[in-house]
Amino acid sequence: MEAAQGTIVVTGSSGLIGSAVIQRLGAPPAGTERFDIVGFDREGPPHPPPLAECVCVDLTSDDSLRDGLERVRHGYGTRIASVIHLAAYYDFSGEPSPLYDVLTVQGTDRLLRQLRAFEVEQFVFSSTMLVHAPCEPGQRINEDWPLEPKWAYPESKVTTERLVREQRGDVPAVVLRIAGVYDDACHSIPLAHQMQRIYERRLTAGLFPGDVTRGQAFLHLDDLVDAIANAVGRRRELPAASVVLLGEEDTLSYDTLQRTFSSLIHGEELETRQIPKALAKAGAWVLDNAPLGEEPFIKPWMIDLADDHYALDTGRARTLLGW
Repeated sequence: MEAAQGTIVVTGSSGLIGSAVIQRLGAPPAGTERFDIVGFDREGPPHPPPLAECVCVDLTSDDSLRDGLERVRHGYGTRIASVIHLAAYYDFSGEPSPLYDVLTVQGTDRLLRQLRAFEVEQFVFSSTMLVHAPCEPGQRINEDWPLEPKWAYPESKVTTERLVREQRGDVPAVVLRIAGVYDDACHSIPLAHQMQRIYERRLTAGLFPGDVTRGQAFLHLDDLVDAIANAVGRRRELPAASVVLLGEEDTLSYDTLQRTFSSLIHGEELETRQIPKALAKAGAWVLDNAPLGEEPFIKPWMIDLADDHYALDTGRARTLLGW
């Protein structure tokens, strides 16, 4: 087997994105760089793919992270081609959580500080397009669009992006602001719940508390992995600090998704009716607090964001990453 040309560390290595990145970079096409892959993840299952060495690391602990990096030093040396930092806290409750600070912000700070003992060619940080203010239909968001995070998750990413800029030192950093990720198995919670409501012909399937002509950009997992692989491959050519938006340029409206899903599932298009936000919030509150067994996906806080529209200009990704 051809000798590895470097080491890559992937945090959050057992997750949807981390596993796919390891599959790609751990088994690269012929004629491209081959890397030793080390996956940092929590103790216990799930584990990263076997193409990576799994190292159990708790990013909220100095000692645990130090032990993990010592394993990298002992097994692979002090030179790291790229650190692909995917580990972060995320949930759909919309509520503030100390884990956004403890894991996402402080964990990244801890990682950057301890990486100073290594020769790191690149640090890749996974952020979200939701750090930006939404746009109007017909407009496109680029990397210079105003920042306006509206809930705890994107707020934590804005804070951590700033930390990466301040703490990266001489390490080149790439911040990827990523649209909603999905794959062929529909590992996208919002899309899966939308399909489920339609499949089960729920009353809520045909109701929407916002402008149905608006929508949010999505991104197929394969395309995201392509972008990350390209960023690694071009790590010596990229600017010292880069911010790149990643998403499909065609943003489908909520109505288009509804009609497409219902046609595919039931053979007929579902008519979606816009309802007042106050009524939708009341209904969401009742469902959220009713003892029905299954916790509803739609939360009252989501209703305020129903009119937000995200369409992306990905010109920088094409220019910098050849994506």
